[in-house]
Amino acid sequence: MGQITERQLSIILAVVYEYIKTGEPAGSRTIVKKYIKGLSPATIRNEMADLEELGYFYQPHSSSGRLPTARAYRVYVDSVTARARSHSHTEDIRREILGSKSGIEDLLMHVTHMMARLTNCVAVAVVPALENAEIQHIDLILMGGNNVLALIVLKGGLVHHSQFTLPYDVDAKTLEELSRRINTFAGGRSWSEVKDVLYQYALSGLEDAETSCRDAIRELDKFLTEQNYKFFSSGARQILGLPHFQTLSRIQAVLNLLEQEKPLARMIEKCRKSEALRIALGEENETEGMEDNAMILIPARPRQQKAVLGLIGPLRMDYEKSISVLETVADALDEDSGR
Repeated sequence: MGQITERQLSIILAVVYEYIKTGEPAGSRTIVKKYIKGLSPATIRNEMADLEELGYFYQPHSSSGRLPTARAYRVYVDSVTARARSHSHTEDIRREILGSKSGIEDLLMHVTHMMARLTNCVAVAVVPALENAEIQHIDLILMGGNNVLALIVLKGGLVHHSQFTLPYDVDAKTLEELSRRINTFAGGRSWSEVKDVLYQYALSGLEDAETSCRDAIRELDKFLTEQNYKFFSSGARQILGLPHFQTLSRIQAVLNLLEQEKPLARMIEKCRKSEALRIALGEENETEGMEDNAMILIPARPRQQKAVLGLIGPLRMDYEKSISVLETVADALDEDSGR
């Protein structure tokens, strides 16, 4: 596709901005009156027709103005991220985060509530990579039969859990002793540091139940070394009131993304590795049904732990405000970690 002209760029930005602010298709007269003065409506109309052929606009009705496609939103978002942004609500956000004395789980729940309230989007906060996080405590609890619940508490108080079934019988006292040995060796270290020598240390003297204990450690290792995440989210209920989400398939796509987690986890991993703001628009999202939605992700460090913050909403979201809120929250969390 060929390069668009400066005039066409101005028209794209104007149409997207107008639709974000009003929710109405933008006609040539509106563009001339509010955004690009000095040109005739006919000139603008001809340019808009060309841009429609290039895939930037579409007309819901033959007599209406134009609406932006995901391609037009991409041009607009790239323009927003390329220029300096004013950060609204900065002091309020900093005050709330820096004044918090709660543990990391409560802090991240509070942060998602705050971001959802300020943006009218679904807000997520995700703490990834259990394998390299410092372990505070691990409990292996017999739940009945051969079912075992593993509770893993990380530095900062973040709790993860996993349930698995052992192929052999094991009693509660043996699991308790195994937990004690694991904690003696692994407490204060990451799983990646201790897992290679843990088997020999933890199983010494437990020969009667060695197979079950070995399987329990193997299941624990599987859970901790797979790319796991702790998810926090807020705002799913409040977006039901937005006009965009009156279509059932659109709200289902967002709920599926939050429930399935794996597609979201892949995007989060990309953001975590790039350590930069990422914005996925429409079909750039990796989940079926998200063609009409957008996702913004940014890395953060709450309580010195690597995390990713995100907002999920309609393509017609207020990108300037949403990006500003995410950046302000991420900066405040970094500042909180540095105190």
